[in-house]
Amino acid sequence: MKAHHPSDAALADSVNQRTDQATEDAVVDHLSKCRQCQSRIDALIRSDDGSHEISQVLRRESESAKSLGSINGGTSGEHESIVDFAVAFLEPTDRSDALGRLGEFEILSVIGHGGMGIVLKGFQEELNRPVAVKVMSPHLATMAVARKRFLREAQATAAVVHPNVMPILSVSESSSLPFLVMPFVACHSLQQRLDADGPLPLVDTLRIAVQVAHGLAAAHAQGLVHRDVKPANILLERSVDRAMLTDFGLARAADDVTVTRSGVIAGTPQYMSPEQARGSAIDARSDLFSLGSVIHAMAVGKPPFRAETSYGILRKITDDEPRSMRVQGADVPDWMDRLVANLLSKNADDRPQSAAELATTLEVCLAHVQQPTSNALPSSLASRRKINPMLRYLIGALVILVVLPAVAMFGWYASLDTPTQSPVRPMPPSLVPVSETEPTAPEPTVREQIQSLNDEVDQLMQRMER
Repeated sequence: MKAHHPSDAALADSVNQRTDQATEDAVVDHLSKCRQCQSRIDALIRSDDGSHEISQVLRRESESAKSLGSINGGTSGEHESIVDFAVAFLEPTDRSDALGRLGEFEILSVIGHGGMGIVLKGFQEELNRPVAVKVMSPHLATMAVARKRFLREAQATAAVVHPNVMPILSVSESSSLPFLVMPFVACHSLQQRLDADGPLPLVDTLRIAVQVAHGLAAAHAQGLVHRDVKPANILLERSVDRAMLTDFGLARAADDVTVTRSGVIAGTPQYMSPEQARGSAIDARSDLFSLGSVIHAMAVGKPPFRAETSYGILRKITDDEPRSMRVQGADVPDWMDRLVANLLSKNADDRPQSAAELATTLEVCLAHVQQPTSNALPSSLASRRKINPMLRYLIGALVILVVLPAVAMFGWYASLDTPTQSPVRPMPPSLVPVSETEPTAPEPTVREQIQSLNDEVDQLMQRMER
């Protein structure tokens, strides 16, 4: 679980394809996040004969990387640096409104930048449609395993056809920088929304969670575990109320382990499952833990496990129990706290056993929030809270001090109210009236009246607990 920078030897072995698949894959993931190591591998490549052209692109990318980030919310200087970086690998074009050309696509603007590459807005003239083009970063394109992983994202995503999964239209490996082509959708990431607005309303949280669960269910049905479910990989479409899961670059078969002998861990620490952090075998339930962390972030505004270092985060994920969302000030009901706590169970057996099951539960919860009188909560979440023993004691004492004396006083007054008998002459037997009705039931005893009051108190307590 030890997270650190790869050594120079490990970087050199990765560049020269002298490492095993798992180790090189983890190094690629580290490079996608660490600018320091990007500069180190840039120096290694420049020192290698025959790599002058690649190193020129790398140097240009390294200069731009100082201010690279998402275009949304960025400064004009940051935008210009990313545009300069994009133009470096584009072919010239005759269109005045385009930055350049990439294969058959006219590149119109830059959408954003991530660890694996840059995302551009393009236009496909043959089909007269806008597209999003994800181009691989040059410092990763030199590594065979990174190119394979980039292709794996296309293959993995193409196998999952679902409205809540961003589809892949095509992939190109022929150029020096591989790229994926996706539909262009006016959207922003869940992370961008959290950064801008903070915690989300309960209805929005449940709507997004339901859709992500459905997207994961579709991926799991294809035998894929996403392994990097986080707000940055959930896109929110602006025109319709739709969430889409994206970035299947880390997706693997359910029985694949991806922590290497060097201890470099692939994935985003804040949203990892305990089994991921420990380097154990994972299955679809690992994604459900990550989704639980995402739901926590939507409700609270930040992930459940936080620390100054990646290592500290991993230790908290494996060792610490998350704090209640309500304790942290989240405006959520107690059943929502129980739902997230269930998803964040350290033992995968204690979580929901499938994304489809979770999606159904979340749909019922959403219906309950929208129409609470018509839709009950799932039975697993509607369990009654335990009564505070002190509260039960106080109510019992109230019954003893107030109700019992009242009952006793009533019985005493009833005994004093017996009318005196006046002498009457006996009637002949033939004239004595015969009752045709059943004899009346005897009056309840004091003990029975007390029991009835206790039953009413219990019913009152149950209504209070709901």
